[in-house]
Amino acid sequence: MEKIPNKITISSTNKRIDDILKPGNPDNKYTYHFNQNEESFIKLTEEFIIPHFPIHHDSDLDIPKKDYLNSLEKLMKQIVPFTASIFSNLTYYFDKSEIFHPCFYRIYKYKEQRYLYLLRIDLTYKPSDCIINESGSNDVTDSYRTKKLYLESDLIPIVEYTVKNGEIDGFIVEQNISETWIGETGRGYLLEGIWIDQELTKYLSKLFLPENKKSYPYYPFTCKYRTICHTVTDLSPEGRKKHLIYLHSARAFVLPLIDEIQNTLKESSTFNREIPSFMEMKKRVPSYWKNVWEPLKVESYLNEQDMKEFLIDFQ
Repeated sequence: MEKIPNKITISSTNKRIDDILKPGNPDNKYTYHFNQNEESFIKLTEEFIIPHFPIHHDSDLDIPKKDYLNSLEKLMKQIVPFTASIFSNLTYYFDKSEIFHPCFYRIYKYKEQRYLYLLRIDLTYKPSDCIINESGSNDVTDSYRTKKLYLESDLIPIVEYTVKNGEIDGFIVEQNISETWIGETGRGYLLEGIWIDQELTKYLSKLFLPENKKSYPYYPFTCKYRTICHTVTDLSPEGRKKHLIYLHSARAFVLPLIDEIQNTLKESSTFNREIPSFMEMKKRVPSYWKNVWEPLKVESYLNEQDMKEFLIDFQ
């Protein structure tokens, strides 16, 4: 089957997992953080165990192995009681191309524009954050315990969703950003490509953030899937809807200017606040954005391993 470049594909869903996610009594005992590598995670008040997961998956198969689903079910039964609002009203799906990143989604519509809310959890072992509970093998991962659940939470503009046999099987991303590859650097084996995705992320985020507002390593607006996305920090159903308005408003301002922004970064290859076009655009950003970011607080600290982390509070 031909792969559609701007399609996020659902390999399969599972009712057993969805039943675990059904709203119960919310007991939200977690906080939202980043580590020093700019990876986001939530920290629970109690440890949970990531069980063994099968390492191998046949890419021709859309449905994961029974052992995989059993392990995911064990994991979700542990964490959902502490994170009820995070998974409320979401649907699970399996992505056979990234089996260690279970996905959960919901489609929203705001002023005729569709958005995909995509939550991806990361099952990979993080040596500095985890304690091995039981060693794995060539066929299964280590089982480990931790208080940290790594995840990504994005709002993504979509054109439509696709349906197969009466079920949603994918989402067509509304791509507003052209090719972000701008060249190469180095020689021989050290040859590396240059992309401006991260510079676009900095440009878009700094455009809307107040001049002296501390936000690092949280970038509200990101360049992913060749479109403008928004990283959600309030993961509750109410928080998602609030963040949805932020993204919609930001896109309304930026989209008419996106070609100019891209051309500027392709010329300079890096972002800085002194770029003349950026300074001019910054003056035109509506003043209400200052109120949007007023509640945002970022606190840096050292964890138990003396590694820098960041607590994000943006409700």
